[in-house]
Amino acid sequence: MAKEHHYKIDMIWTGNLGEGTKTYRGYERSHEYRIAGKPVLAGSSDPAFRGDPSKHNPEDLMVCSLSSCHMLTYLHLCAEAGVVVIAYEDHATGTMAELPNNGGHFTEVVLHPVVTVTDVSMIEKANSLHHQANELCFVAASVNFPVKHEPICKAAE
Repeated sequence: MAKEHHYKIDMIWTGNLGEGTKTYRGYERSHEYRIAGKPVLAGSSDPAFRGDPSKHNPEDLMVCSLSSCHMLTYLHLCAEAGVVVIAYEDHATGTMAELPNNGGHFTEVVLHPVVTVTDVSMIEKANSLHHQANELCFVAASVNFPVKHEPICKAAE
């Protein structure tokens, strides 16, 4: 039997300007993500949908989730394989298609990890582990669009 993990968040709409959703333009898309024991994240919709550009939106968080899950899985695989990573950053991008009926969906997310390892002899193995990390990432395995990766690996100077 598979081991289950459960996650609980509270999301609270904070955008009622006094008349609720009486009109489409009469309310803010502001909300908060609250998770026990963690800092509150301020959320909104994408600015294209009348959101506050200074706040996190669900689409940003989707790309963040995929990026961080890939990194955590990748670092685990590197540790097991003897690849010593000393720096990791990602410049991930996501593409969402908006449909004529006002719906939409992600068409892809591309991860652009830049990995620094301690020795040039580790670069080939380090690059190859991205494929396995993509297969094992819980979040990537849960989405219905491609999650691609275009890694750069370099050795420390």
